[in-house]
Amino acid sequence: MKSFVITVFSGMFLLISGQALAGGDIEAGKKKAAEVCAACHGLDGNSPNPAFPKIAGQYRTYLEKSLIEYKTGARKNAIMSGMAAALSTEDIDNLSVYYSSQSGLATKK
Repeated sequence: MKSFVITVFSGMFLLISGQALAGGDIEAGKKKAAEVCAACHGLDGNSPNPAFPKIAGQYRTYLEKSLIEYKTGARKNAIMSGMAAALSTEDIDNLSVYYSSQSGLATKK
């Protein structure tokens, strides 16, 4: 039982420290979101249009991976591929940190 508790707390620590070390600038992400993403996903990531996914509160790593895959062509969507093509690595980091910090469906209080 003791080793289980240690394992659980170690995992939680790694998860939290990984988020803290993620980098990215939330304010820069918000600014880029207003320029590039808000028309479809909404400024806070809670799209009012059901045709576009709500991305607020998604894991930073998921958002980052998705944008990289759209940019490289590993993930196919004509609109998202075009939008992601113009993003720098720094933009992707900033957008991922910003949208993951927003309150979404799974994170509503």
